[in-house]
Amino acid sequence: MNKSAIIDKISEKSGFSKSDSAKVLGAFEDTVNEAMASGEEVNLSNFVKFHVVNVAEREHVNPQTKEKFIVPAHKAVKAKIGKGLKESVK
Repeated sequence: MNKSAIIDKISEKSGFSKSDSAKVLGAFEDTVNEAMASGEEVNLSNFVKFHVVNVAEREHVNPQTKEKFIVPAHKAVKAKIGKGLKESVK
């Protein structure tokens, strides 16, 4: 399901216009992005929890050339799927 399909579903289920649904989805995306940028955790109970983790510097090997190189330390977003979402896909 892509973004426009999600907007269509939000519009259908909420009764909002498609443009209002797009604004709501955009505001949600912006809010999550801002929270992640500031290192906050986003927890949507029974659905998903997003959190920022620090990834250490590590050595990696290019499988084609066998050349070794260093992947620098960085931050990444991890998601933990909630019980409600897990149960909905059984």
